[in-house]
Amino acid sequence: MGKAFVYGMSVEGENFTDRELETKRLKLNFENGINSILISPRRIGKTSLVKKVMSTIDAPNVKTVYLDIYNCRTEYDFYEKFASSVIQATATQTDKMIETAKEFIMSITPKIIYSPIPNTDFALSLGISSKTNTPEEILNLPERIAEKRNIKIVVCIDEFQQIGEMADSLTIQKTIRSSWQHHRHTSYCLFGSKQHLMMNLFYSRNMPFYQFGDMFFLKKIPTEKWVPFIVDRFQKAGKHITEEFAQKICHTVDNYSSYVQQLAWNVFAVSDNEVTETSLNEGIEATIAQVSPLFVEQTSSLTSYQLNFIRAICHGHHKDFGKREVTSTFDLGSRSNLVKLKETLTHREIIDTDESGIVLADPLFELWFKRQFLC
Repeated sequence: MGKAFVYGMSVEGENFTDRELETKRLKLNFENGINSILISPRRIGKTSLVKKVMSTIDAPNVKTVYLDIYNCRTEYDFYEKFASSVIQATATQTDKMIETAKEFIMSITPKIIYSPIPNTDFALSLGISSKTNTPEEILNLPERIAEKRNIKIVVCIDEFQQIGEMADSLTIQKTIRSSWQHHRHTSYCLFGSKQHLMMNLFYSRNMPFYQFGDMFFLKKIPTEKWVPFIVDRFQKAGKHITEEFAQKICHTVDNYSSYVQQLAWNVFAVSDNEVTETSLNEGIEATIAQVSPLFVEQTSSLTSYQLNFIRAICHGHHKDFGKREVTSTFDLGSRSNLVKLKETLTHREIIDTDESGIVLADPLFELWFKRQFLC
């Protein structure tokens, strides 16, 4: 048996659970050239799902490309990452990568950069810049390769919301969309961890990527799916956890996939052969301690109004924050200030909006905040 539980990275193999319907639908899209967009809160498992589907594609004429553009801050950062990832995925041998790069991209000096650490990955550097290459040349690269090689290519781009954070973002989006919408041998799977930015990119009628593909809004894996998974993982490692305690793990972190695995691991680590109420609580305390530094940093620069807004949410208020029953208890400033509070806290990914109204975006943050500010 491998790791009992995995968190902090994409999950694969026996550590991946549920998502049967989403996996089937996404794989069908990949095989039939349908663009896909995945949107959900953080820690729900988007990256794990995409990589799971990529691993199931066994058709020899379908090539999948994965790239994470979180560190891309400019338009040409993205083009460099995009092109190098496409070439590495379609020319698996290092000596062929240089040939492929020179064949399909003009005016570049490609080179393989090896890590000084033995047995580690390498990087393909192309030297793409605005002086040597046009956006269209790079954006059409996978389509040109697919046509010449008589294959289909699926390009999966993680943290795609970074496109919306770049300078002159709207122009960049229009440029990308105008190229990709004509591709017939290449399809795209776009997803990211900042839900409100992804929603703006793909749900706004006036944005270039509106109706670009099949929209997936990933929901949390239900408790009835998690419980047998947790019980089984404990059992395979020679330990026992009751279904009741497995349910408590899920409910504590509101079924957020990464947190379920993290809390389950912490409970596993402090338990002997049998999970008890004590070991469950110790696991919860260990999990909160692990995320506490992040939450301290998130709240250190918040204003008193912003903290009070979060307090109001923790006390069960999710809408109508201007009502007397709310303003009489929590100082939130003027009504116009409420709009600024919502915008700021949403941008900082502290709050989100669902069918019940405004909620805290992170279940562990809520648990931590209540302990720190409501006691």
